[in-house]
Amino acid sequence: MTPPLPTRAALPDELLDRPQWVGWRTQTTGGNETKIPLDVSGGYASATDASTWTTFDEALAYATNGEADGVGFVFTDDDPYVGVALDACRERETGATEDWAQVIVDRLDSYTEVDLAGTGYHVIVHGSLPPGGDRTGGLELYERARFLTVTGDRVDETPDSVADRTAELTAIYQAYVESGESPDDPSFVDADSEPPQSTSLASLDAPGNDLSDEAVVERATNTANSLEFRRLWAGDADAYDSREDADSALCSILAFWTGGDPEQMDRLFRESGLYHGKWDEVHFADGETYGEKLIARALEEATEFYDPSGFSSAVRRTASKGEPRASDSSEEAGRDRNRSDGHDYSDGHDHSDGHDGTRDVGTASAADADDTAGAHSDDHSDTHSSDHSGDNSDTHSGDHPADRERRLNELQERVESLVEENDRLRDELAEERRRRRELEATDDEDDEDGGGWSLFGWFK
Repeated sequence: MTPPLPTRAALPDELLDRPQWVGWRTQTTGGNETKIPLDVSGGYASATDASTWTTFDEALAYATNGEADGVGFVFTDDDPYVGVALDACRERETGATEDWAQVIVDRLDSYTEVDLAGTGYHVIVHGSLPPGGDRTGGLELYERARFLTVTGDRVDETPDSVADRTAELTAIYQAYVESGESPDDPSFVDADSEPPQSTSLASLDAPGNDLSDEAVVERATNTANSLEFRRLWAGDADAYDSREDADSALCSILAFWTGGDPEQMDRLFRESGLYHGKWDEVHFADGETYGEKLIARALEEATEFYDPSGFSSAVRRTASKGEPRASDSSEEAGRDRNRSDGHDYSDGHDHSDGHDGTRDVGTASAADADDTAGAHSDDHSDTHSSDHSGDNSDTHSGDHPADRERRLNELQERVESLVEENDRLRDELAEERRRRRELEATDDEDDEDGGGWSLFGWFK
């Protein structure tokens, strides 16, 4: 049976004003029903060929004359729309809706209609999607080169207009598509449970330090291996596979230089060139924002933090968050002895054997602060000395200015070498991406030559 056709009065005006409409007809192939987009001239329509689209009125007239079973709207790169299809979530006769779908409909709060089968919903919003997949379980997202059947059967108490829901779309995408979770899994959304609470930045555990925001940026910028920080701070994410990878890298560097102060990390990230609107978006599943998640992850993965005091430049964290370290008392005692004789006893070991110049490899000297910064990219095995020669007059091999200068020169050479290697790899990556785009463009042309419509998928 042919479903009823939508009317102008039932649809948002802004959709009616766009010449992005097609007819469609049900076609059975291999026992499966597929909805094929049609050009009102009688041929197939293509979601990538605007010459095969038309106005709503012409598409409706074409369907009214029996040439098509219904009308559909084409989503393109040039419009602000995203379609959200929720399948198999509604009881046809009663309209009862499954919890997971109701949560999404309520969260998007935009134009929503019952689908053709009467067992699902279509929601149309303003927004954009992160790169990646577009479906999981009963959830499918339409943003470009796709068409969506339109019924005009608007759900009561939902808006009759299209709302801007970029933040909500991103949250839904992260919670379902990106995570691989099926939204129709009843264990994933429990409508009767309280929503999870966001983790407060102030509750995250780390030593912290007294550096101002300006001092943190200055030190991170001027250290020997500051290239990565300077690029990220300027907003350059080209060296990373994704924007999130770049954001995470900057958070890790900020975690070190702020002594793991989450609130200072948050302030500084907002001042960086990487800051974007997604930072404050609430994650759909657990109530945390994107920024809070990245900060918490950086602190969880951090192994050391910068300490601007002269006694110990790195505080290596070995206990879980919230747990006292077994060596805290001995370290404090070592700090007291440092103040009296100038040597570093902060490792908590007994130095009564006369080897005053020894220390634990896990703690770096103040002279090594630059080497310690960005520990994720440099090997520190050559920056510490535990040489026990038996001579009480021995000091650390790196205490002499000439030794420090030599080490700095070596590090500078390593940095320059790594920069050259990084530039080479970036060029190779850019070339590979260019070749991939050319191949994808060729594939798209081949697909269009084979019948255009097969690109767009079908909606059950």
